[in-house]
Amino acid sequence: MKYQFASDNTAGICPEAWKAMEQANRGFDASYGEDPWTEWAANLLREVFEMNGDVYFVFNGTAANSLVLSSLCQSYHSIICHEAAHIETDECGAPEFFSHGTKILLTRGKNGKLDPDEVEKAIIRRTDIHYPKPKVVSLTQATELGTVYTPEEIREIRRVARKHGLRMHMDGARFANAVASLGVAPRELTWEAGVDVICLGGTKCGIGLGEAVVFFDRQLSLEFGYRCKQAGQLASKMRFFAAPWAAMLRDGIWLSYAAQANARAGELAKKMAAIPGIELLYPVQANGVFVRMAEHLHVALTNEQWAFYGFIGDCYRFMCSWQTTTEDIDELITSLKRATVQP
Repeated sequence: MKYQFASDNTAGICPEAWKAMEQANRGFDASYGEDPWTEWAANLLREVFEMNGDVYFVFNGTAANSLVLSSLCQSYHSIICHEAAHIETDECGAPEFFSHGTKILLTRGKNGKLDPDEVEKAIIRRTDIHYPKPKVVSLTQATELGTVYTPEEIREIRRVARKHGLRMHMDGARFANAVASLGVAPRELTWEAGVDVICLGGTKCGIGLGEAVVFFDRQLSLEFGYRCKQAGQLASKMRFFAAPWAAMLRDGIWLSYAAQANARAGELAKKMAAIPGIELLYPVQANGVFVRMAEHLHVALTNEQWAFYGFIGDCYRFMCSWQTTTEDIDELITSLKRATVQP
C-alpha cells in the first residue's frame, strides 16, 4: 500500500526527533520526568507560548484530551464542541469514560468551526437541574476539516464562554499547522485569545510518540499529575517523550515542518482541483485536502494501492505530512490522470 496521504500519522520520525532520542539514550538518567530533558522541553514550551504554564507529557492525543476534559468537569457537566470534533467522532467515548459520564453536546458550524451563536444556544438551551450543566467549550485547531481559527474567531468564542462561566479547551493535534498557516505567535491563538489549556500535538509534527498538555491557568492543573499516573500516562522513561520535543522546539523546527506540510497540501489541492470528477469541499488552510471524487477515480486509486480515508460528510481526505514530497504528489496525480483517460 501507498500510505503517503492516508494520514500525517503514517509518516516516519523526523531526523531531529530521532537524533534527540538517540542522545537521550546515552547513559543513565532520572525517571518519571525528573530528568533534564523533560525540564528543558517544558521550559521551551513556556518560551514558545510566552507564559509560565504547567506542562505535562502523555502518550497520545486521546489521553491528553480526555484527561484534561475530565479535570475540568464533574460527571454532571457537559462539554460543547463541533459535531465533527475529534473528541466526539474518534476517541471511543474516552472523554466521557475518564470524566465518569460528562456529556458531550454537539453544535454545528461552517467548515468545521464552532459558531459562537450556536455555542450560546447550546449553553442556554436549558438551565434546569435535569440537564447536564455546560462547563467547557472545546475547539479543534486546525479543525477536523482542515480549516483554521483566527485569533479573532477564538476571542469571539471566548466571549460567549466567559459570559456563561465556561472554560476553554483546545485540541491542538495540528496546532503547529495552524500557527504556520496564519503566521502568528502561538500565544495569539491560545491564552491571549482566552484558551485555558491546550493539548499540543507532536506526532503529526514528526515526533514518534507523545503529546504535550499545557495549562495556561495553573490553578486548573492542580493534581493533574495524579490523573496522568492513574491513567497509565506517566512514562517511567519520560526523557524519550521529552527529548524530541526539545529538539523540535529549540530552533522552530516544528513550525518549519508544519509549513512544509501545509505547502504540500496547497500544491496537492491545486493539482487535484484540475482533475475532472474532483471537487474541493473546504478551504485548504492547513495540511489536509478534502474532496468529493467520482467513483471511477476512487476505484482507480484503490486499485493502484493508494490508502486514503473516507471522511465526514461523504468526502475523502488526503493528508500531507512533514515527509510529503512533490514527487509523492505527482505520483498520485499521475494515477488520477490515468484513470480519467481509461475507457
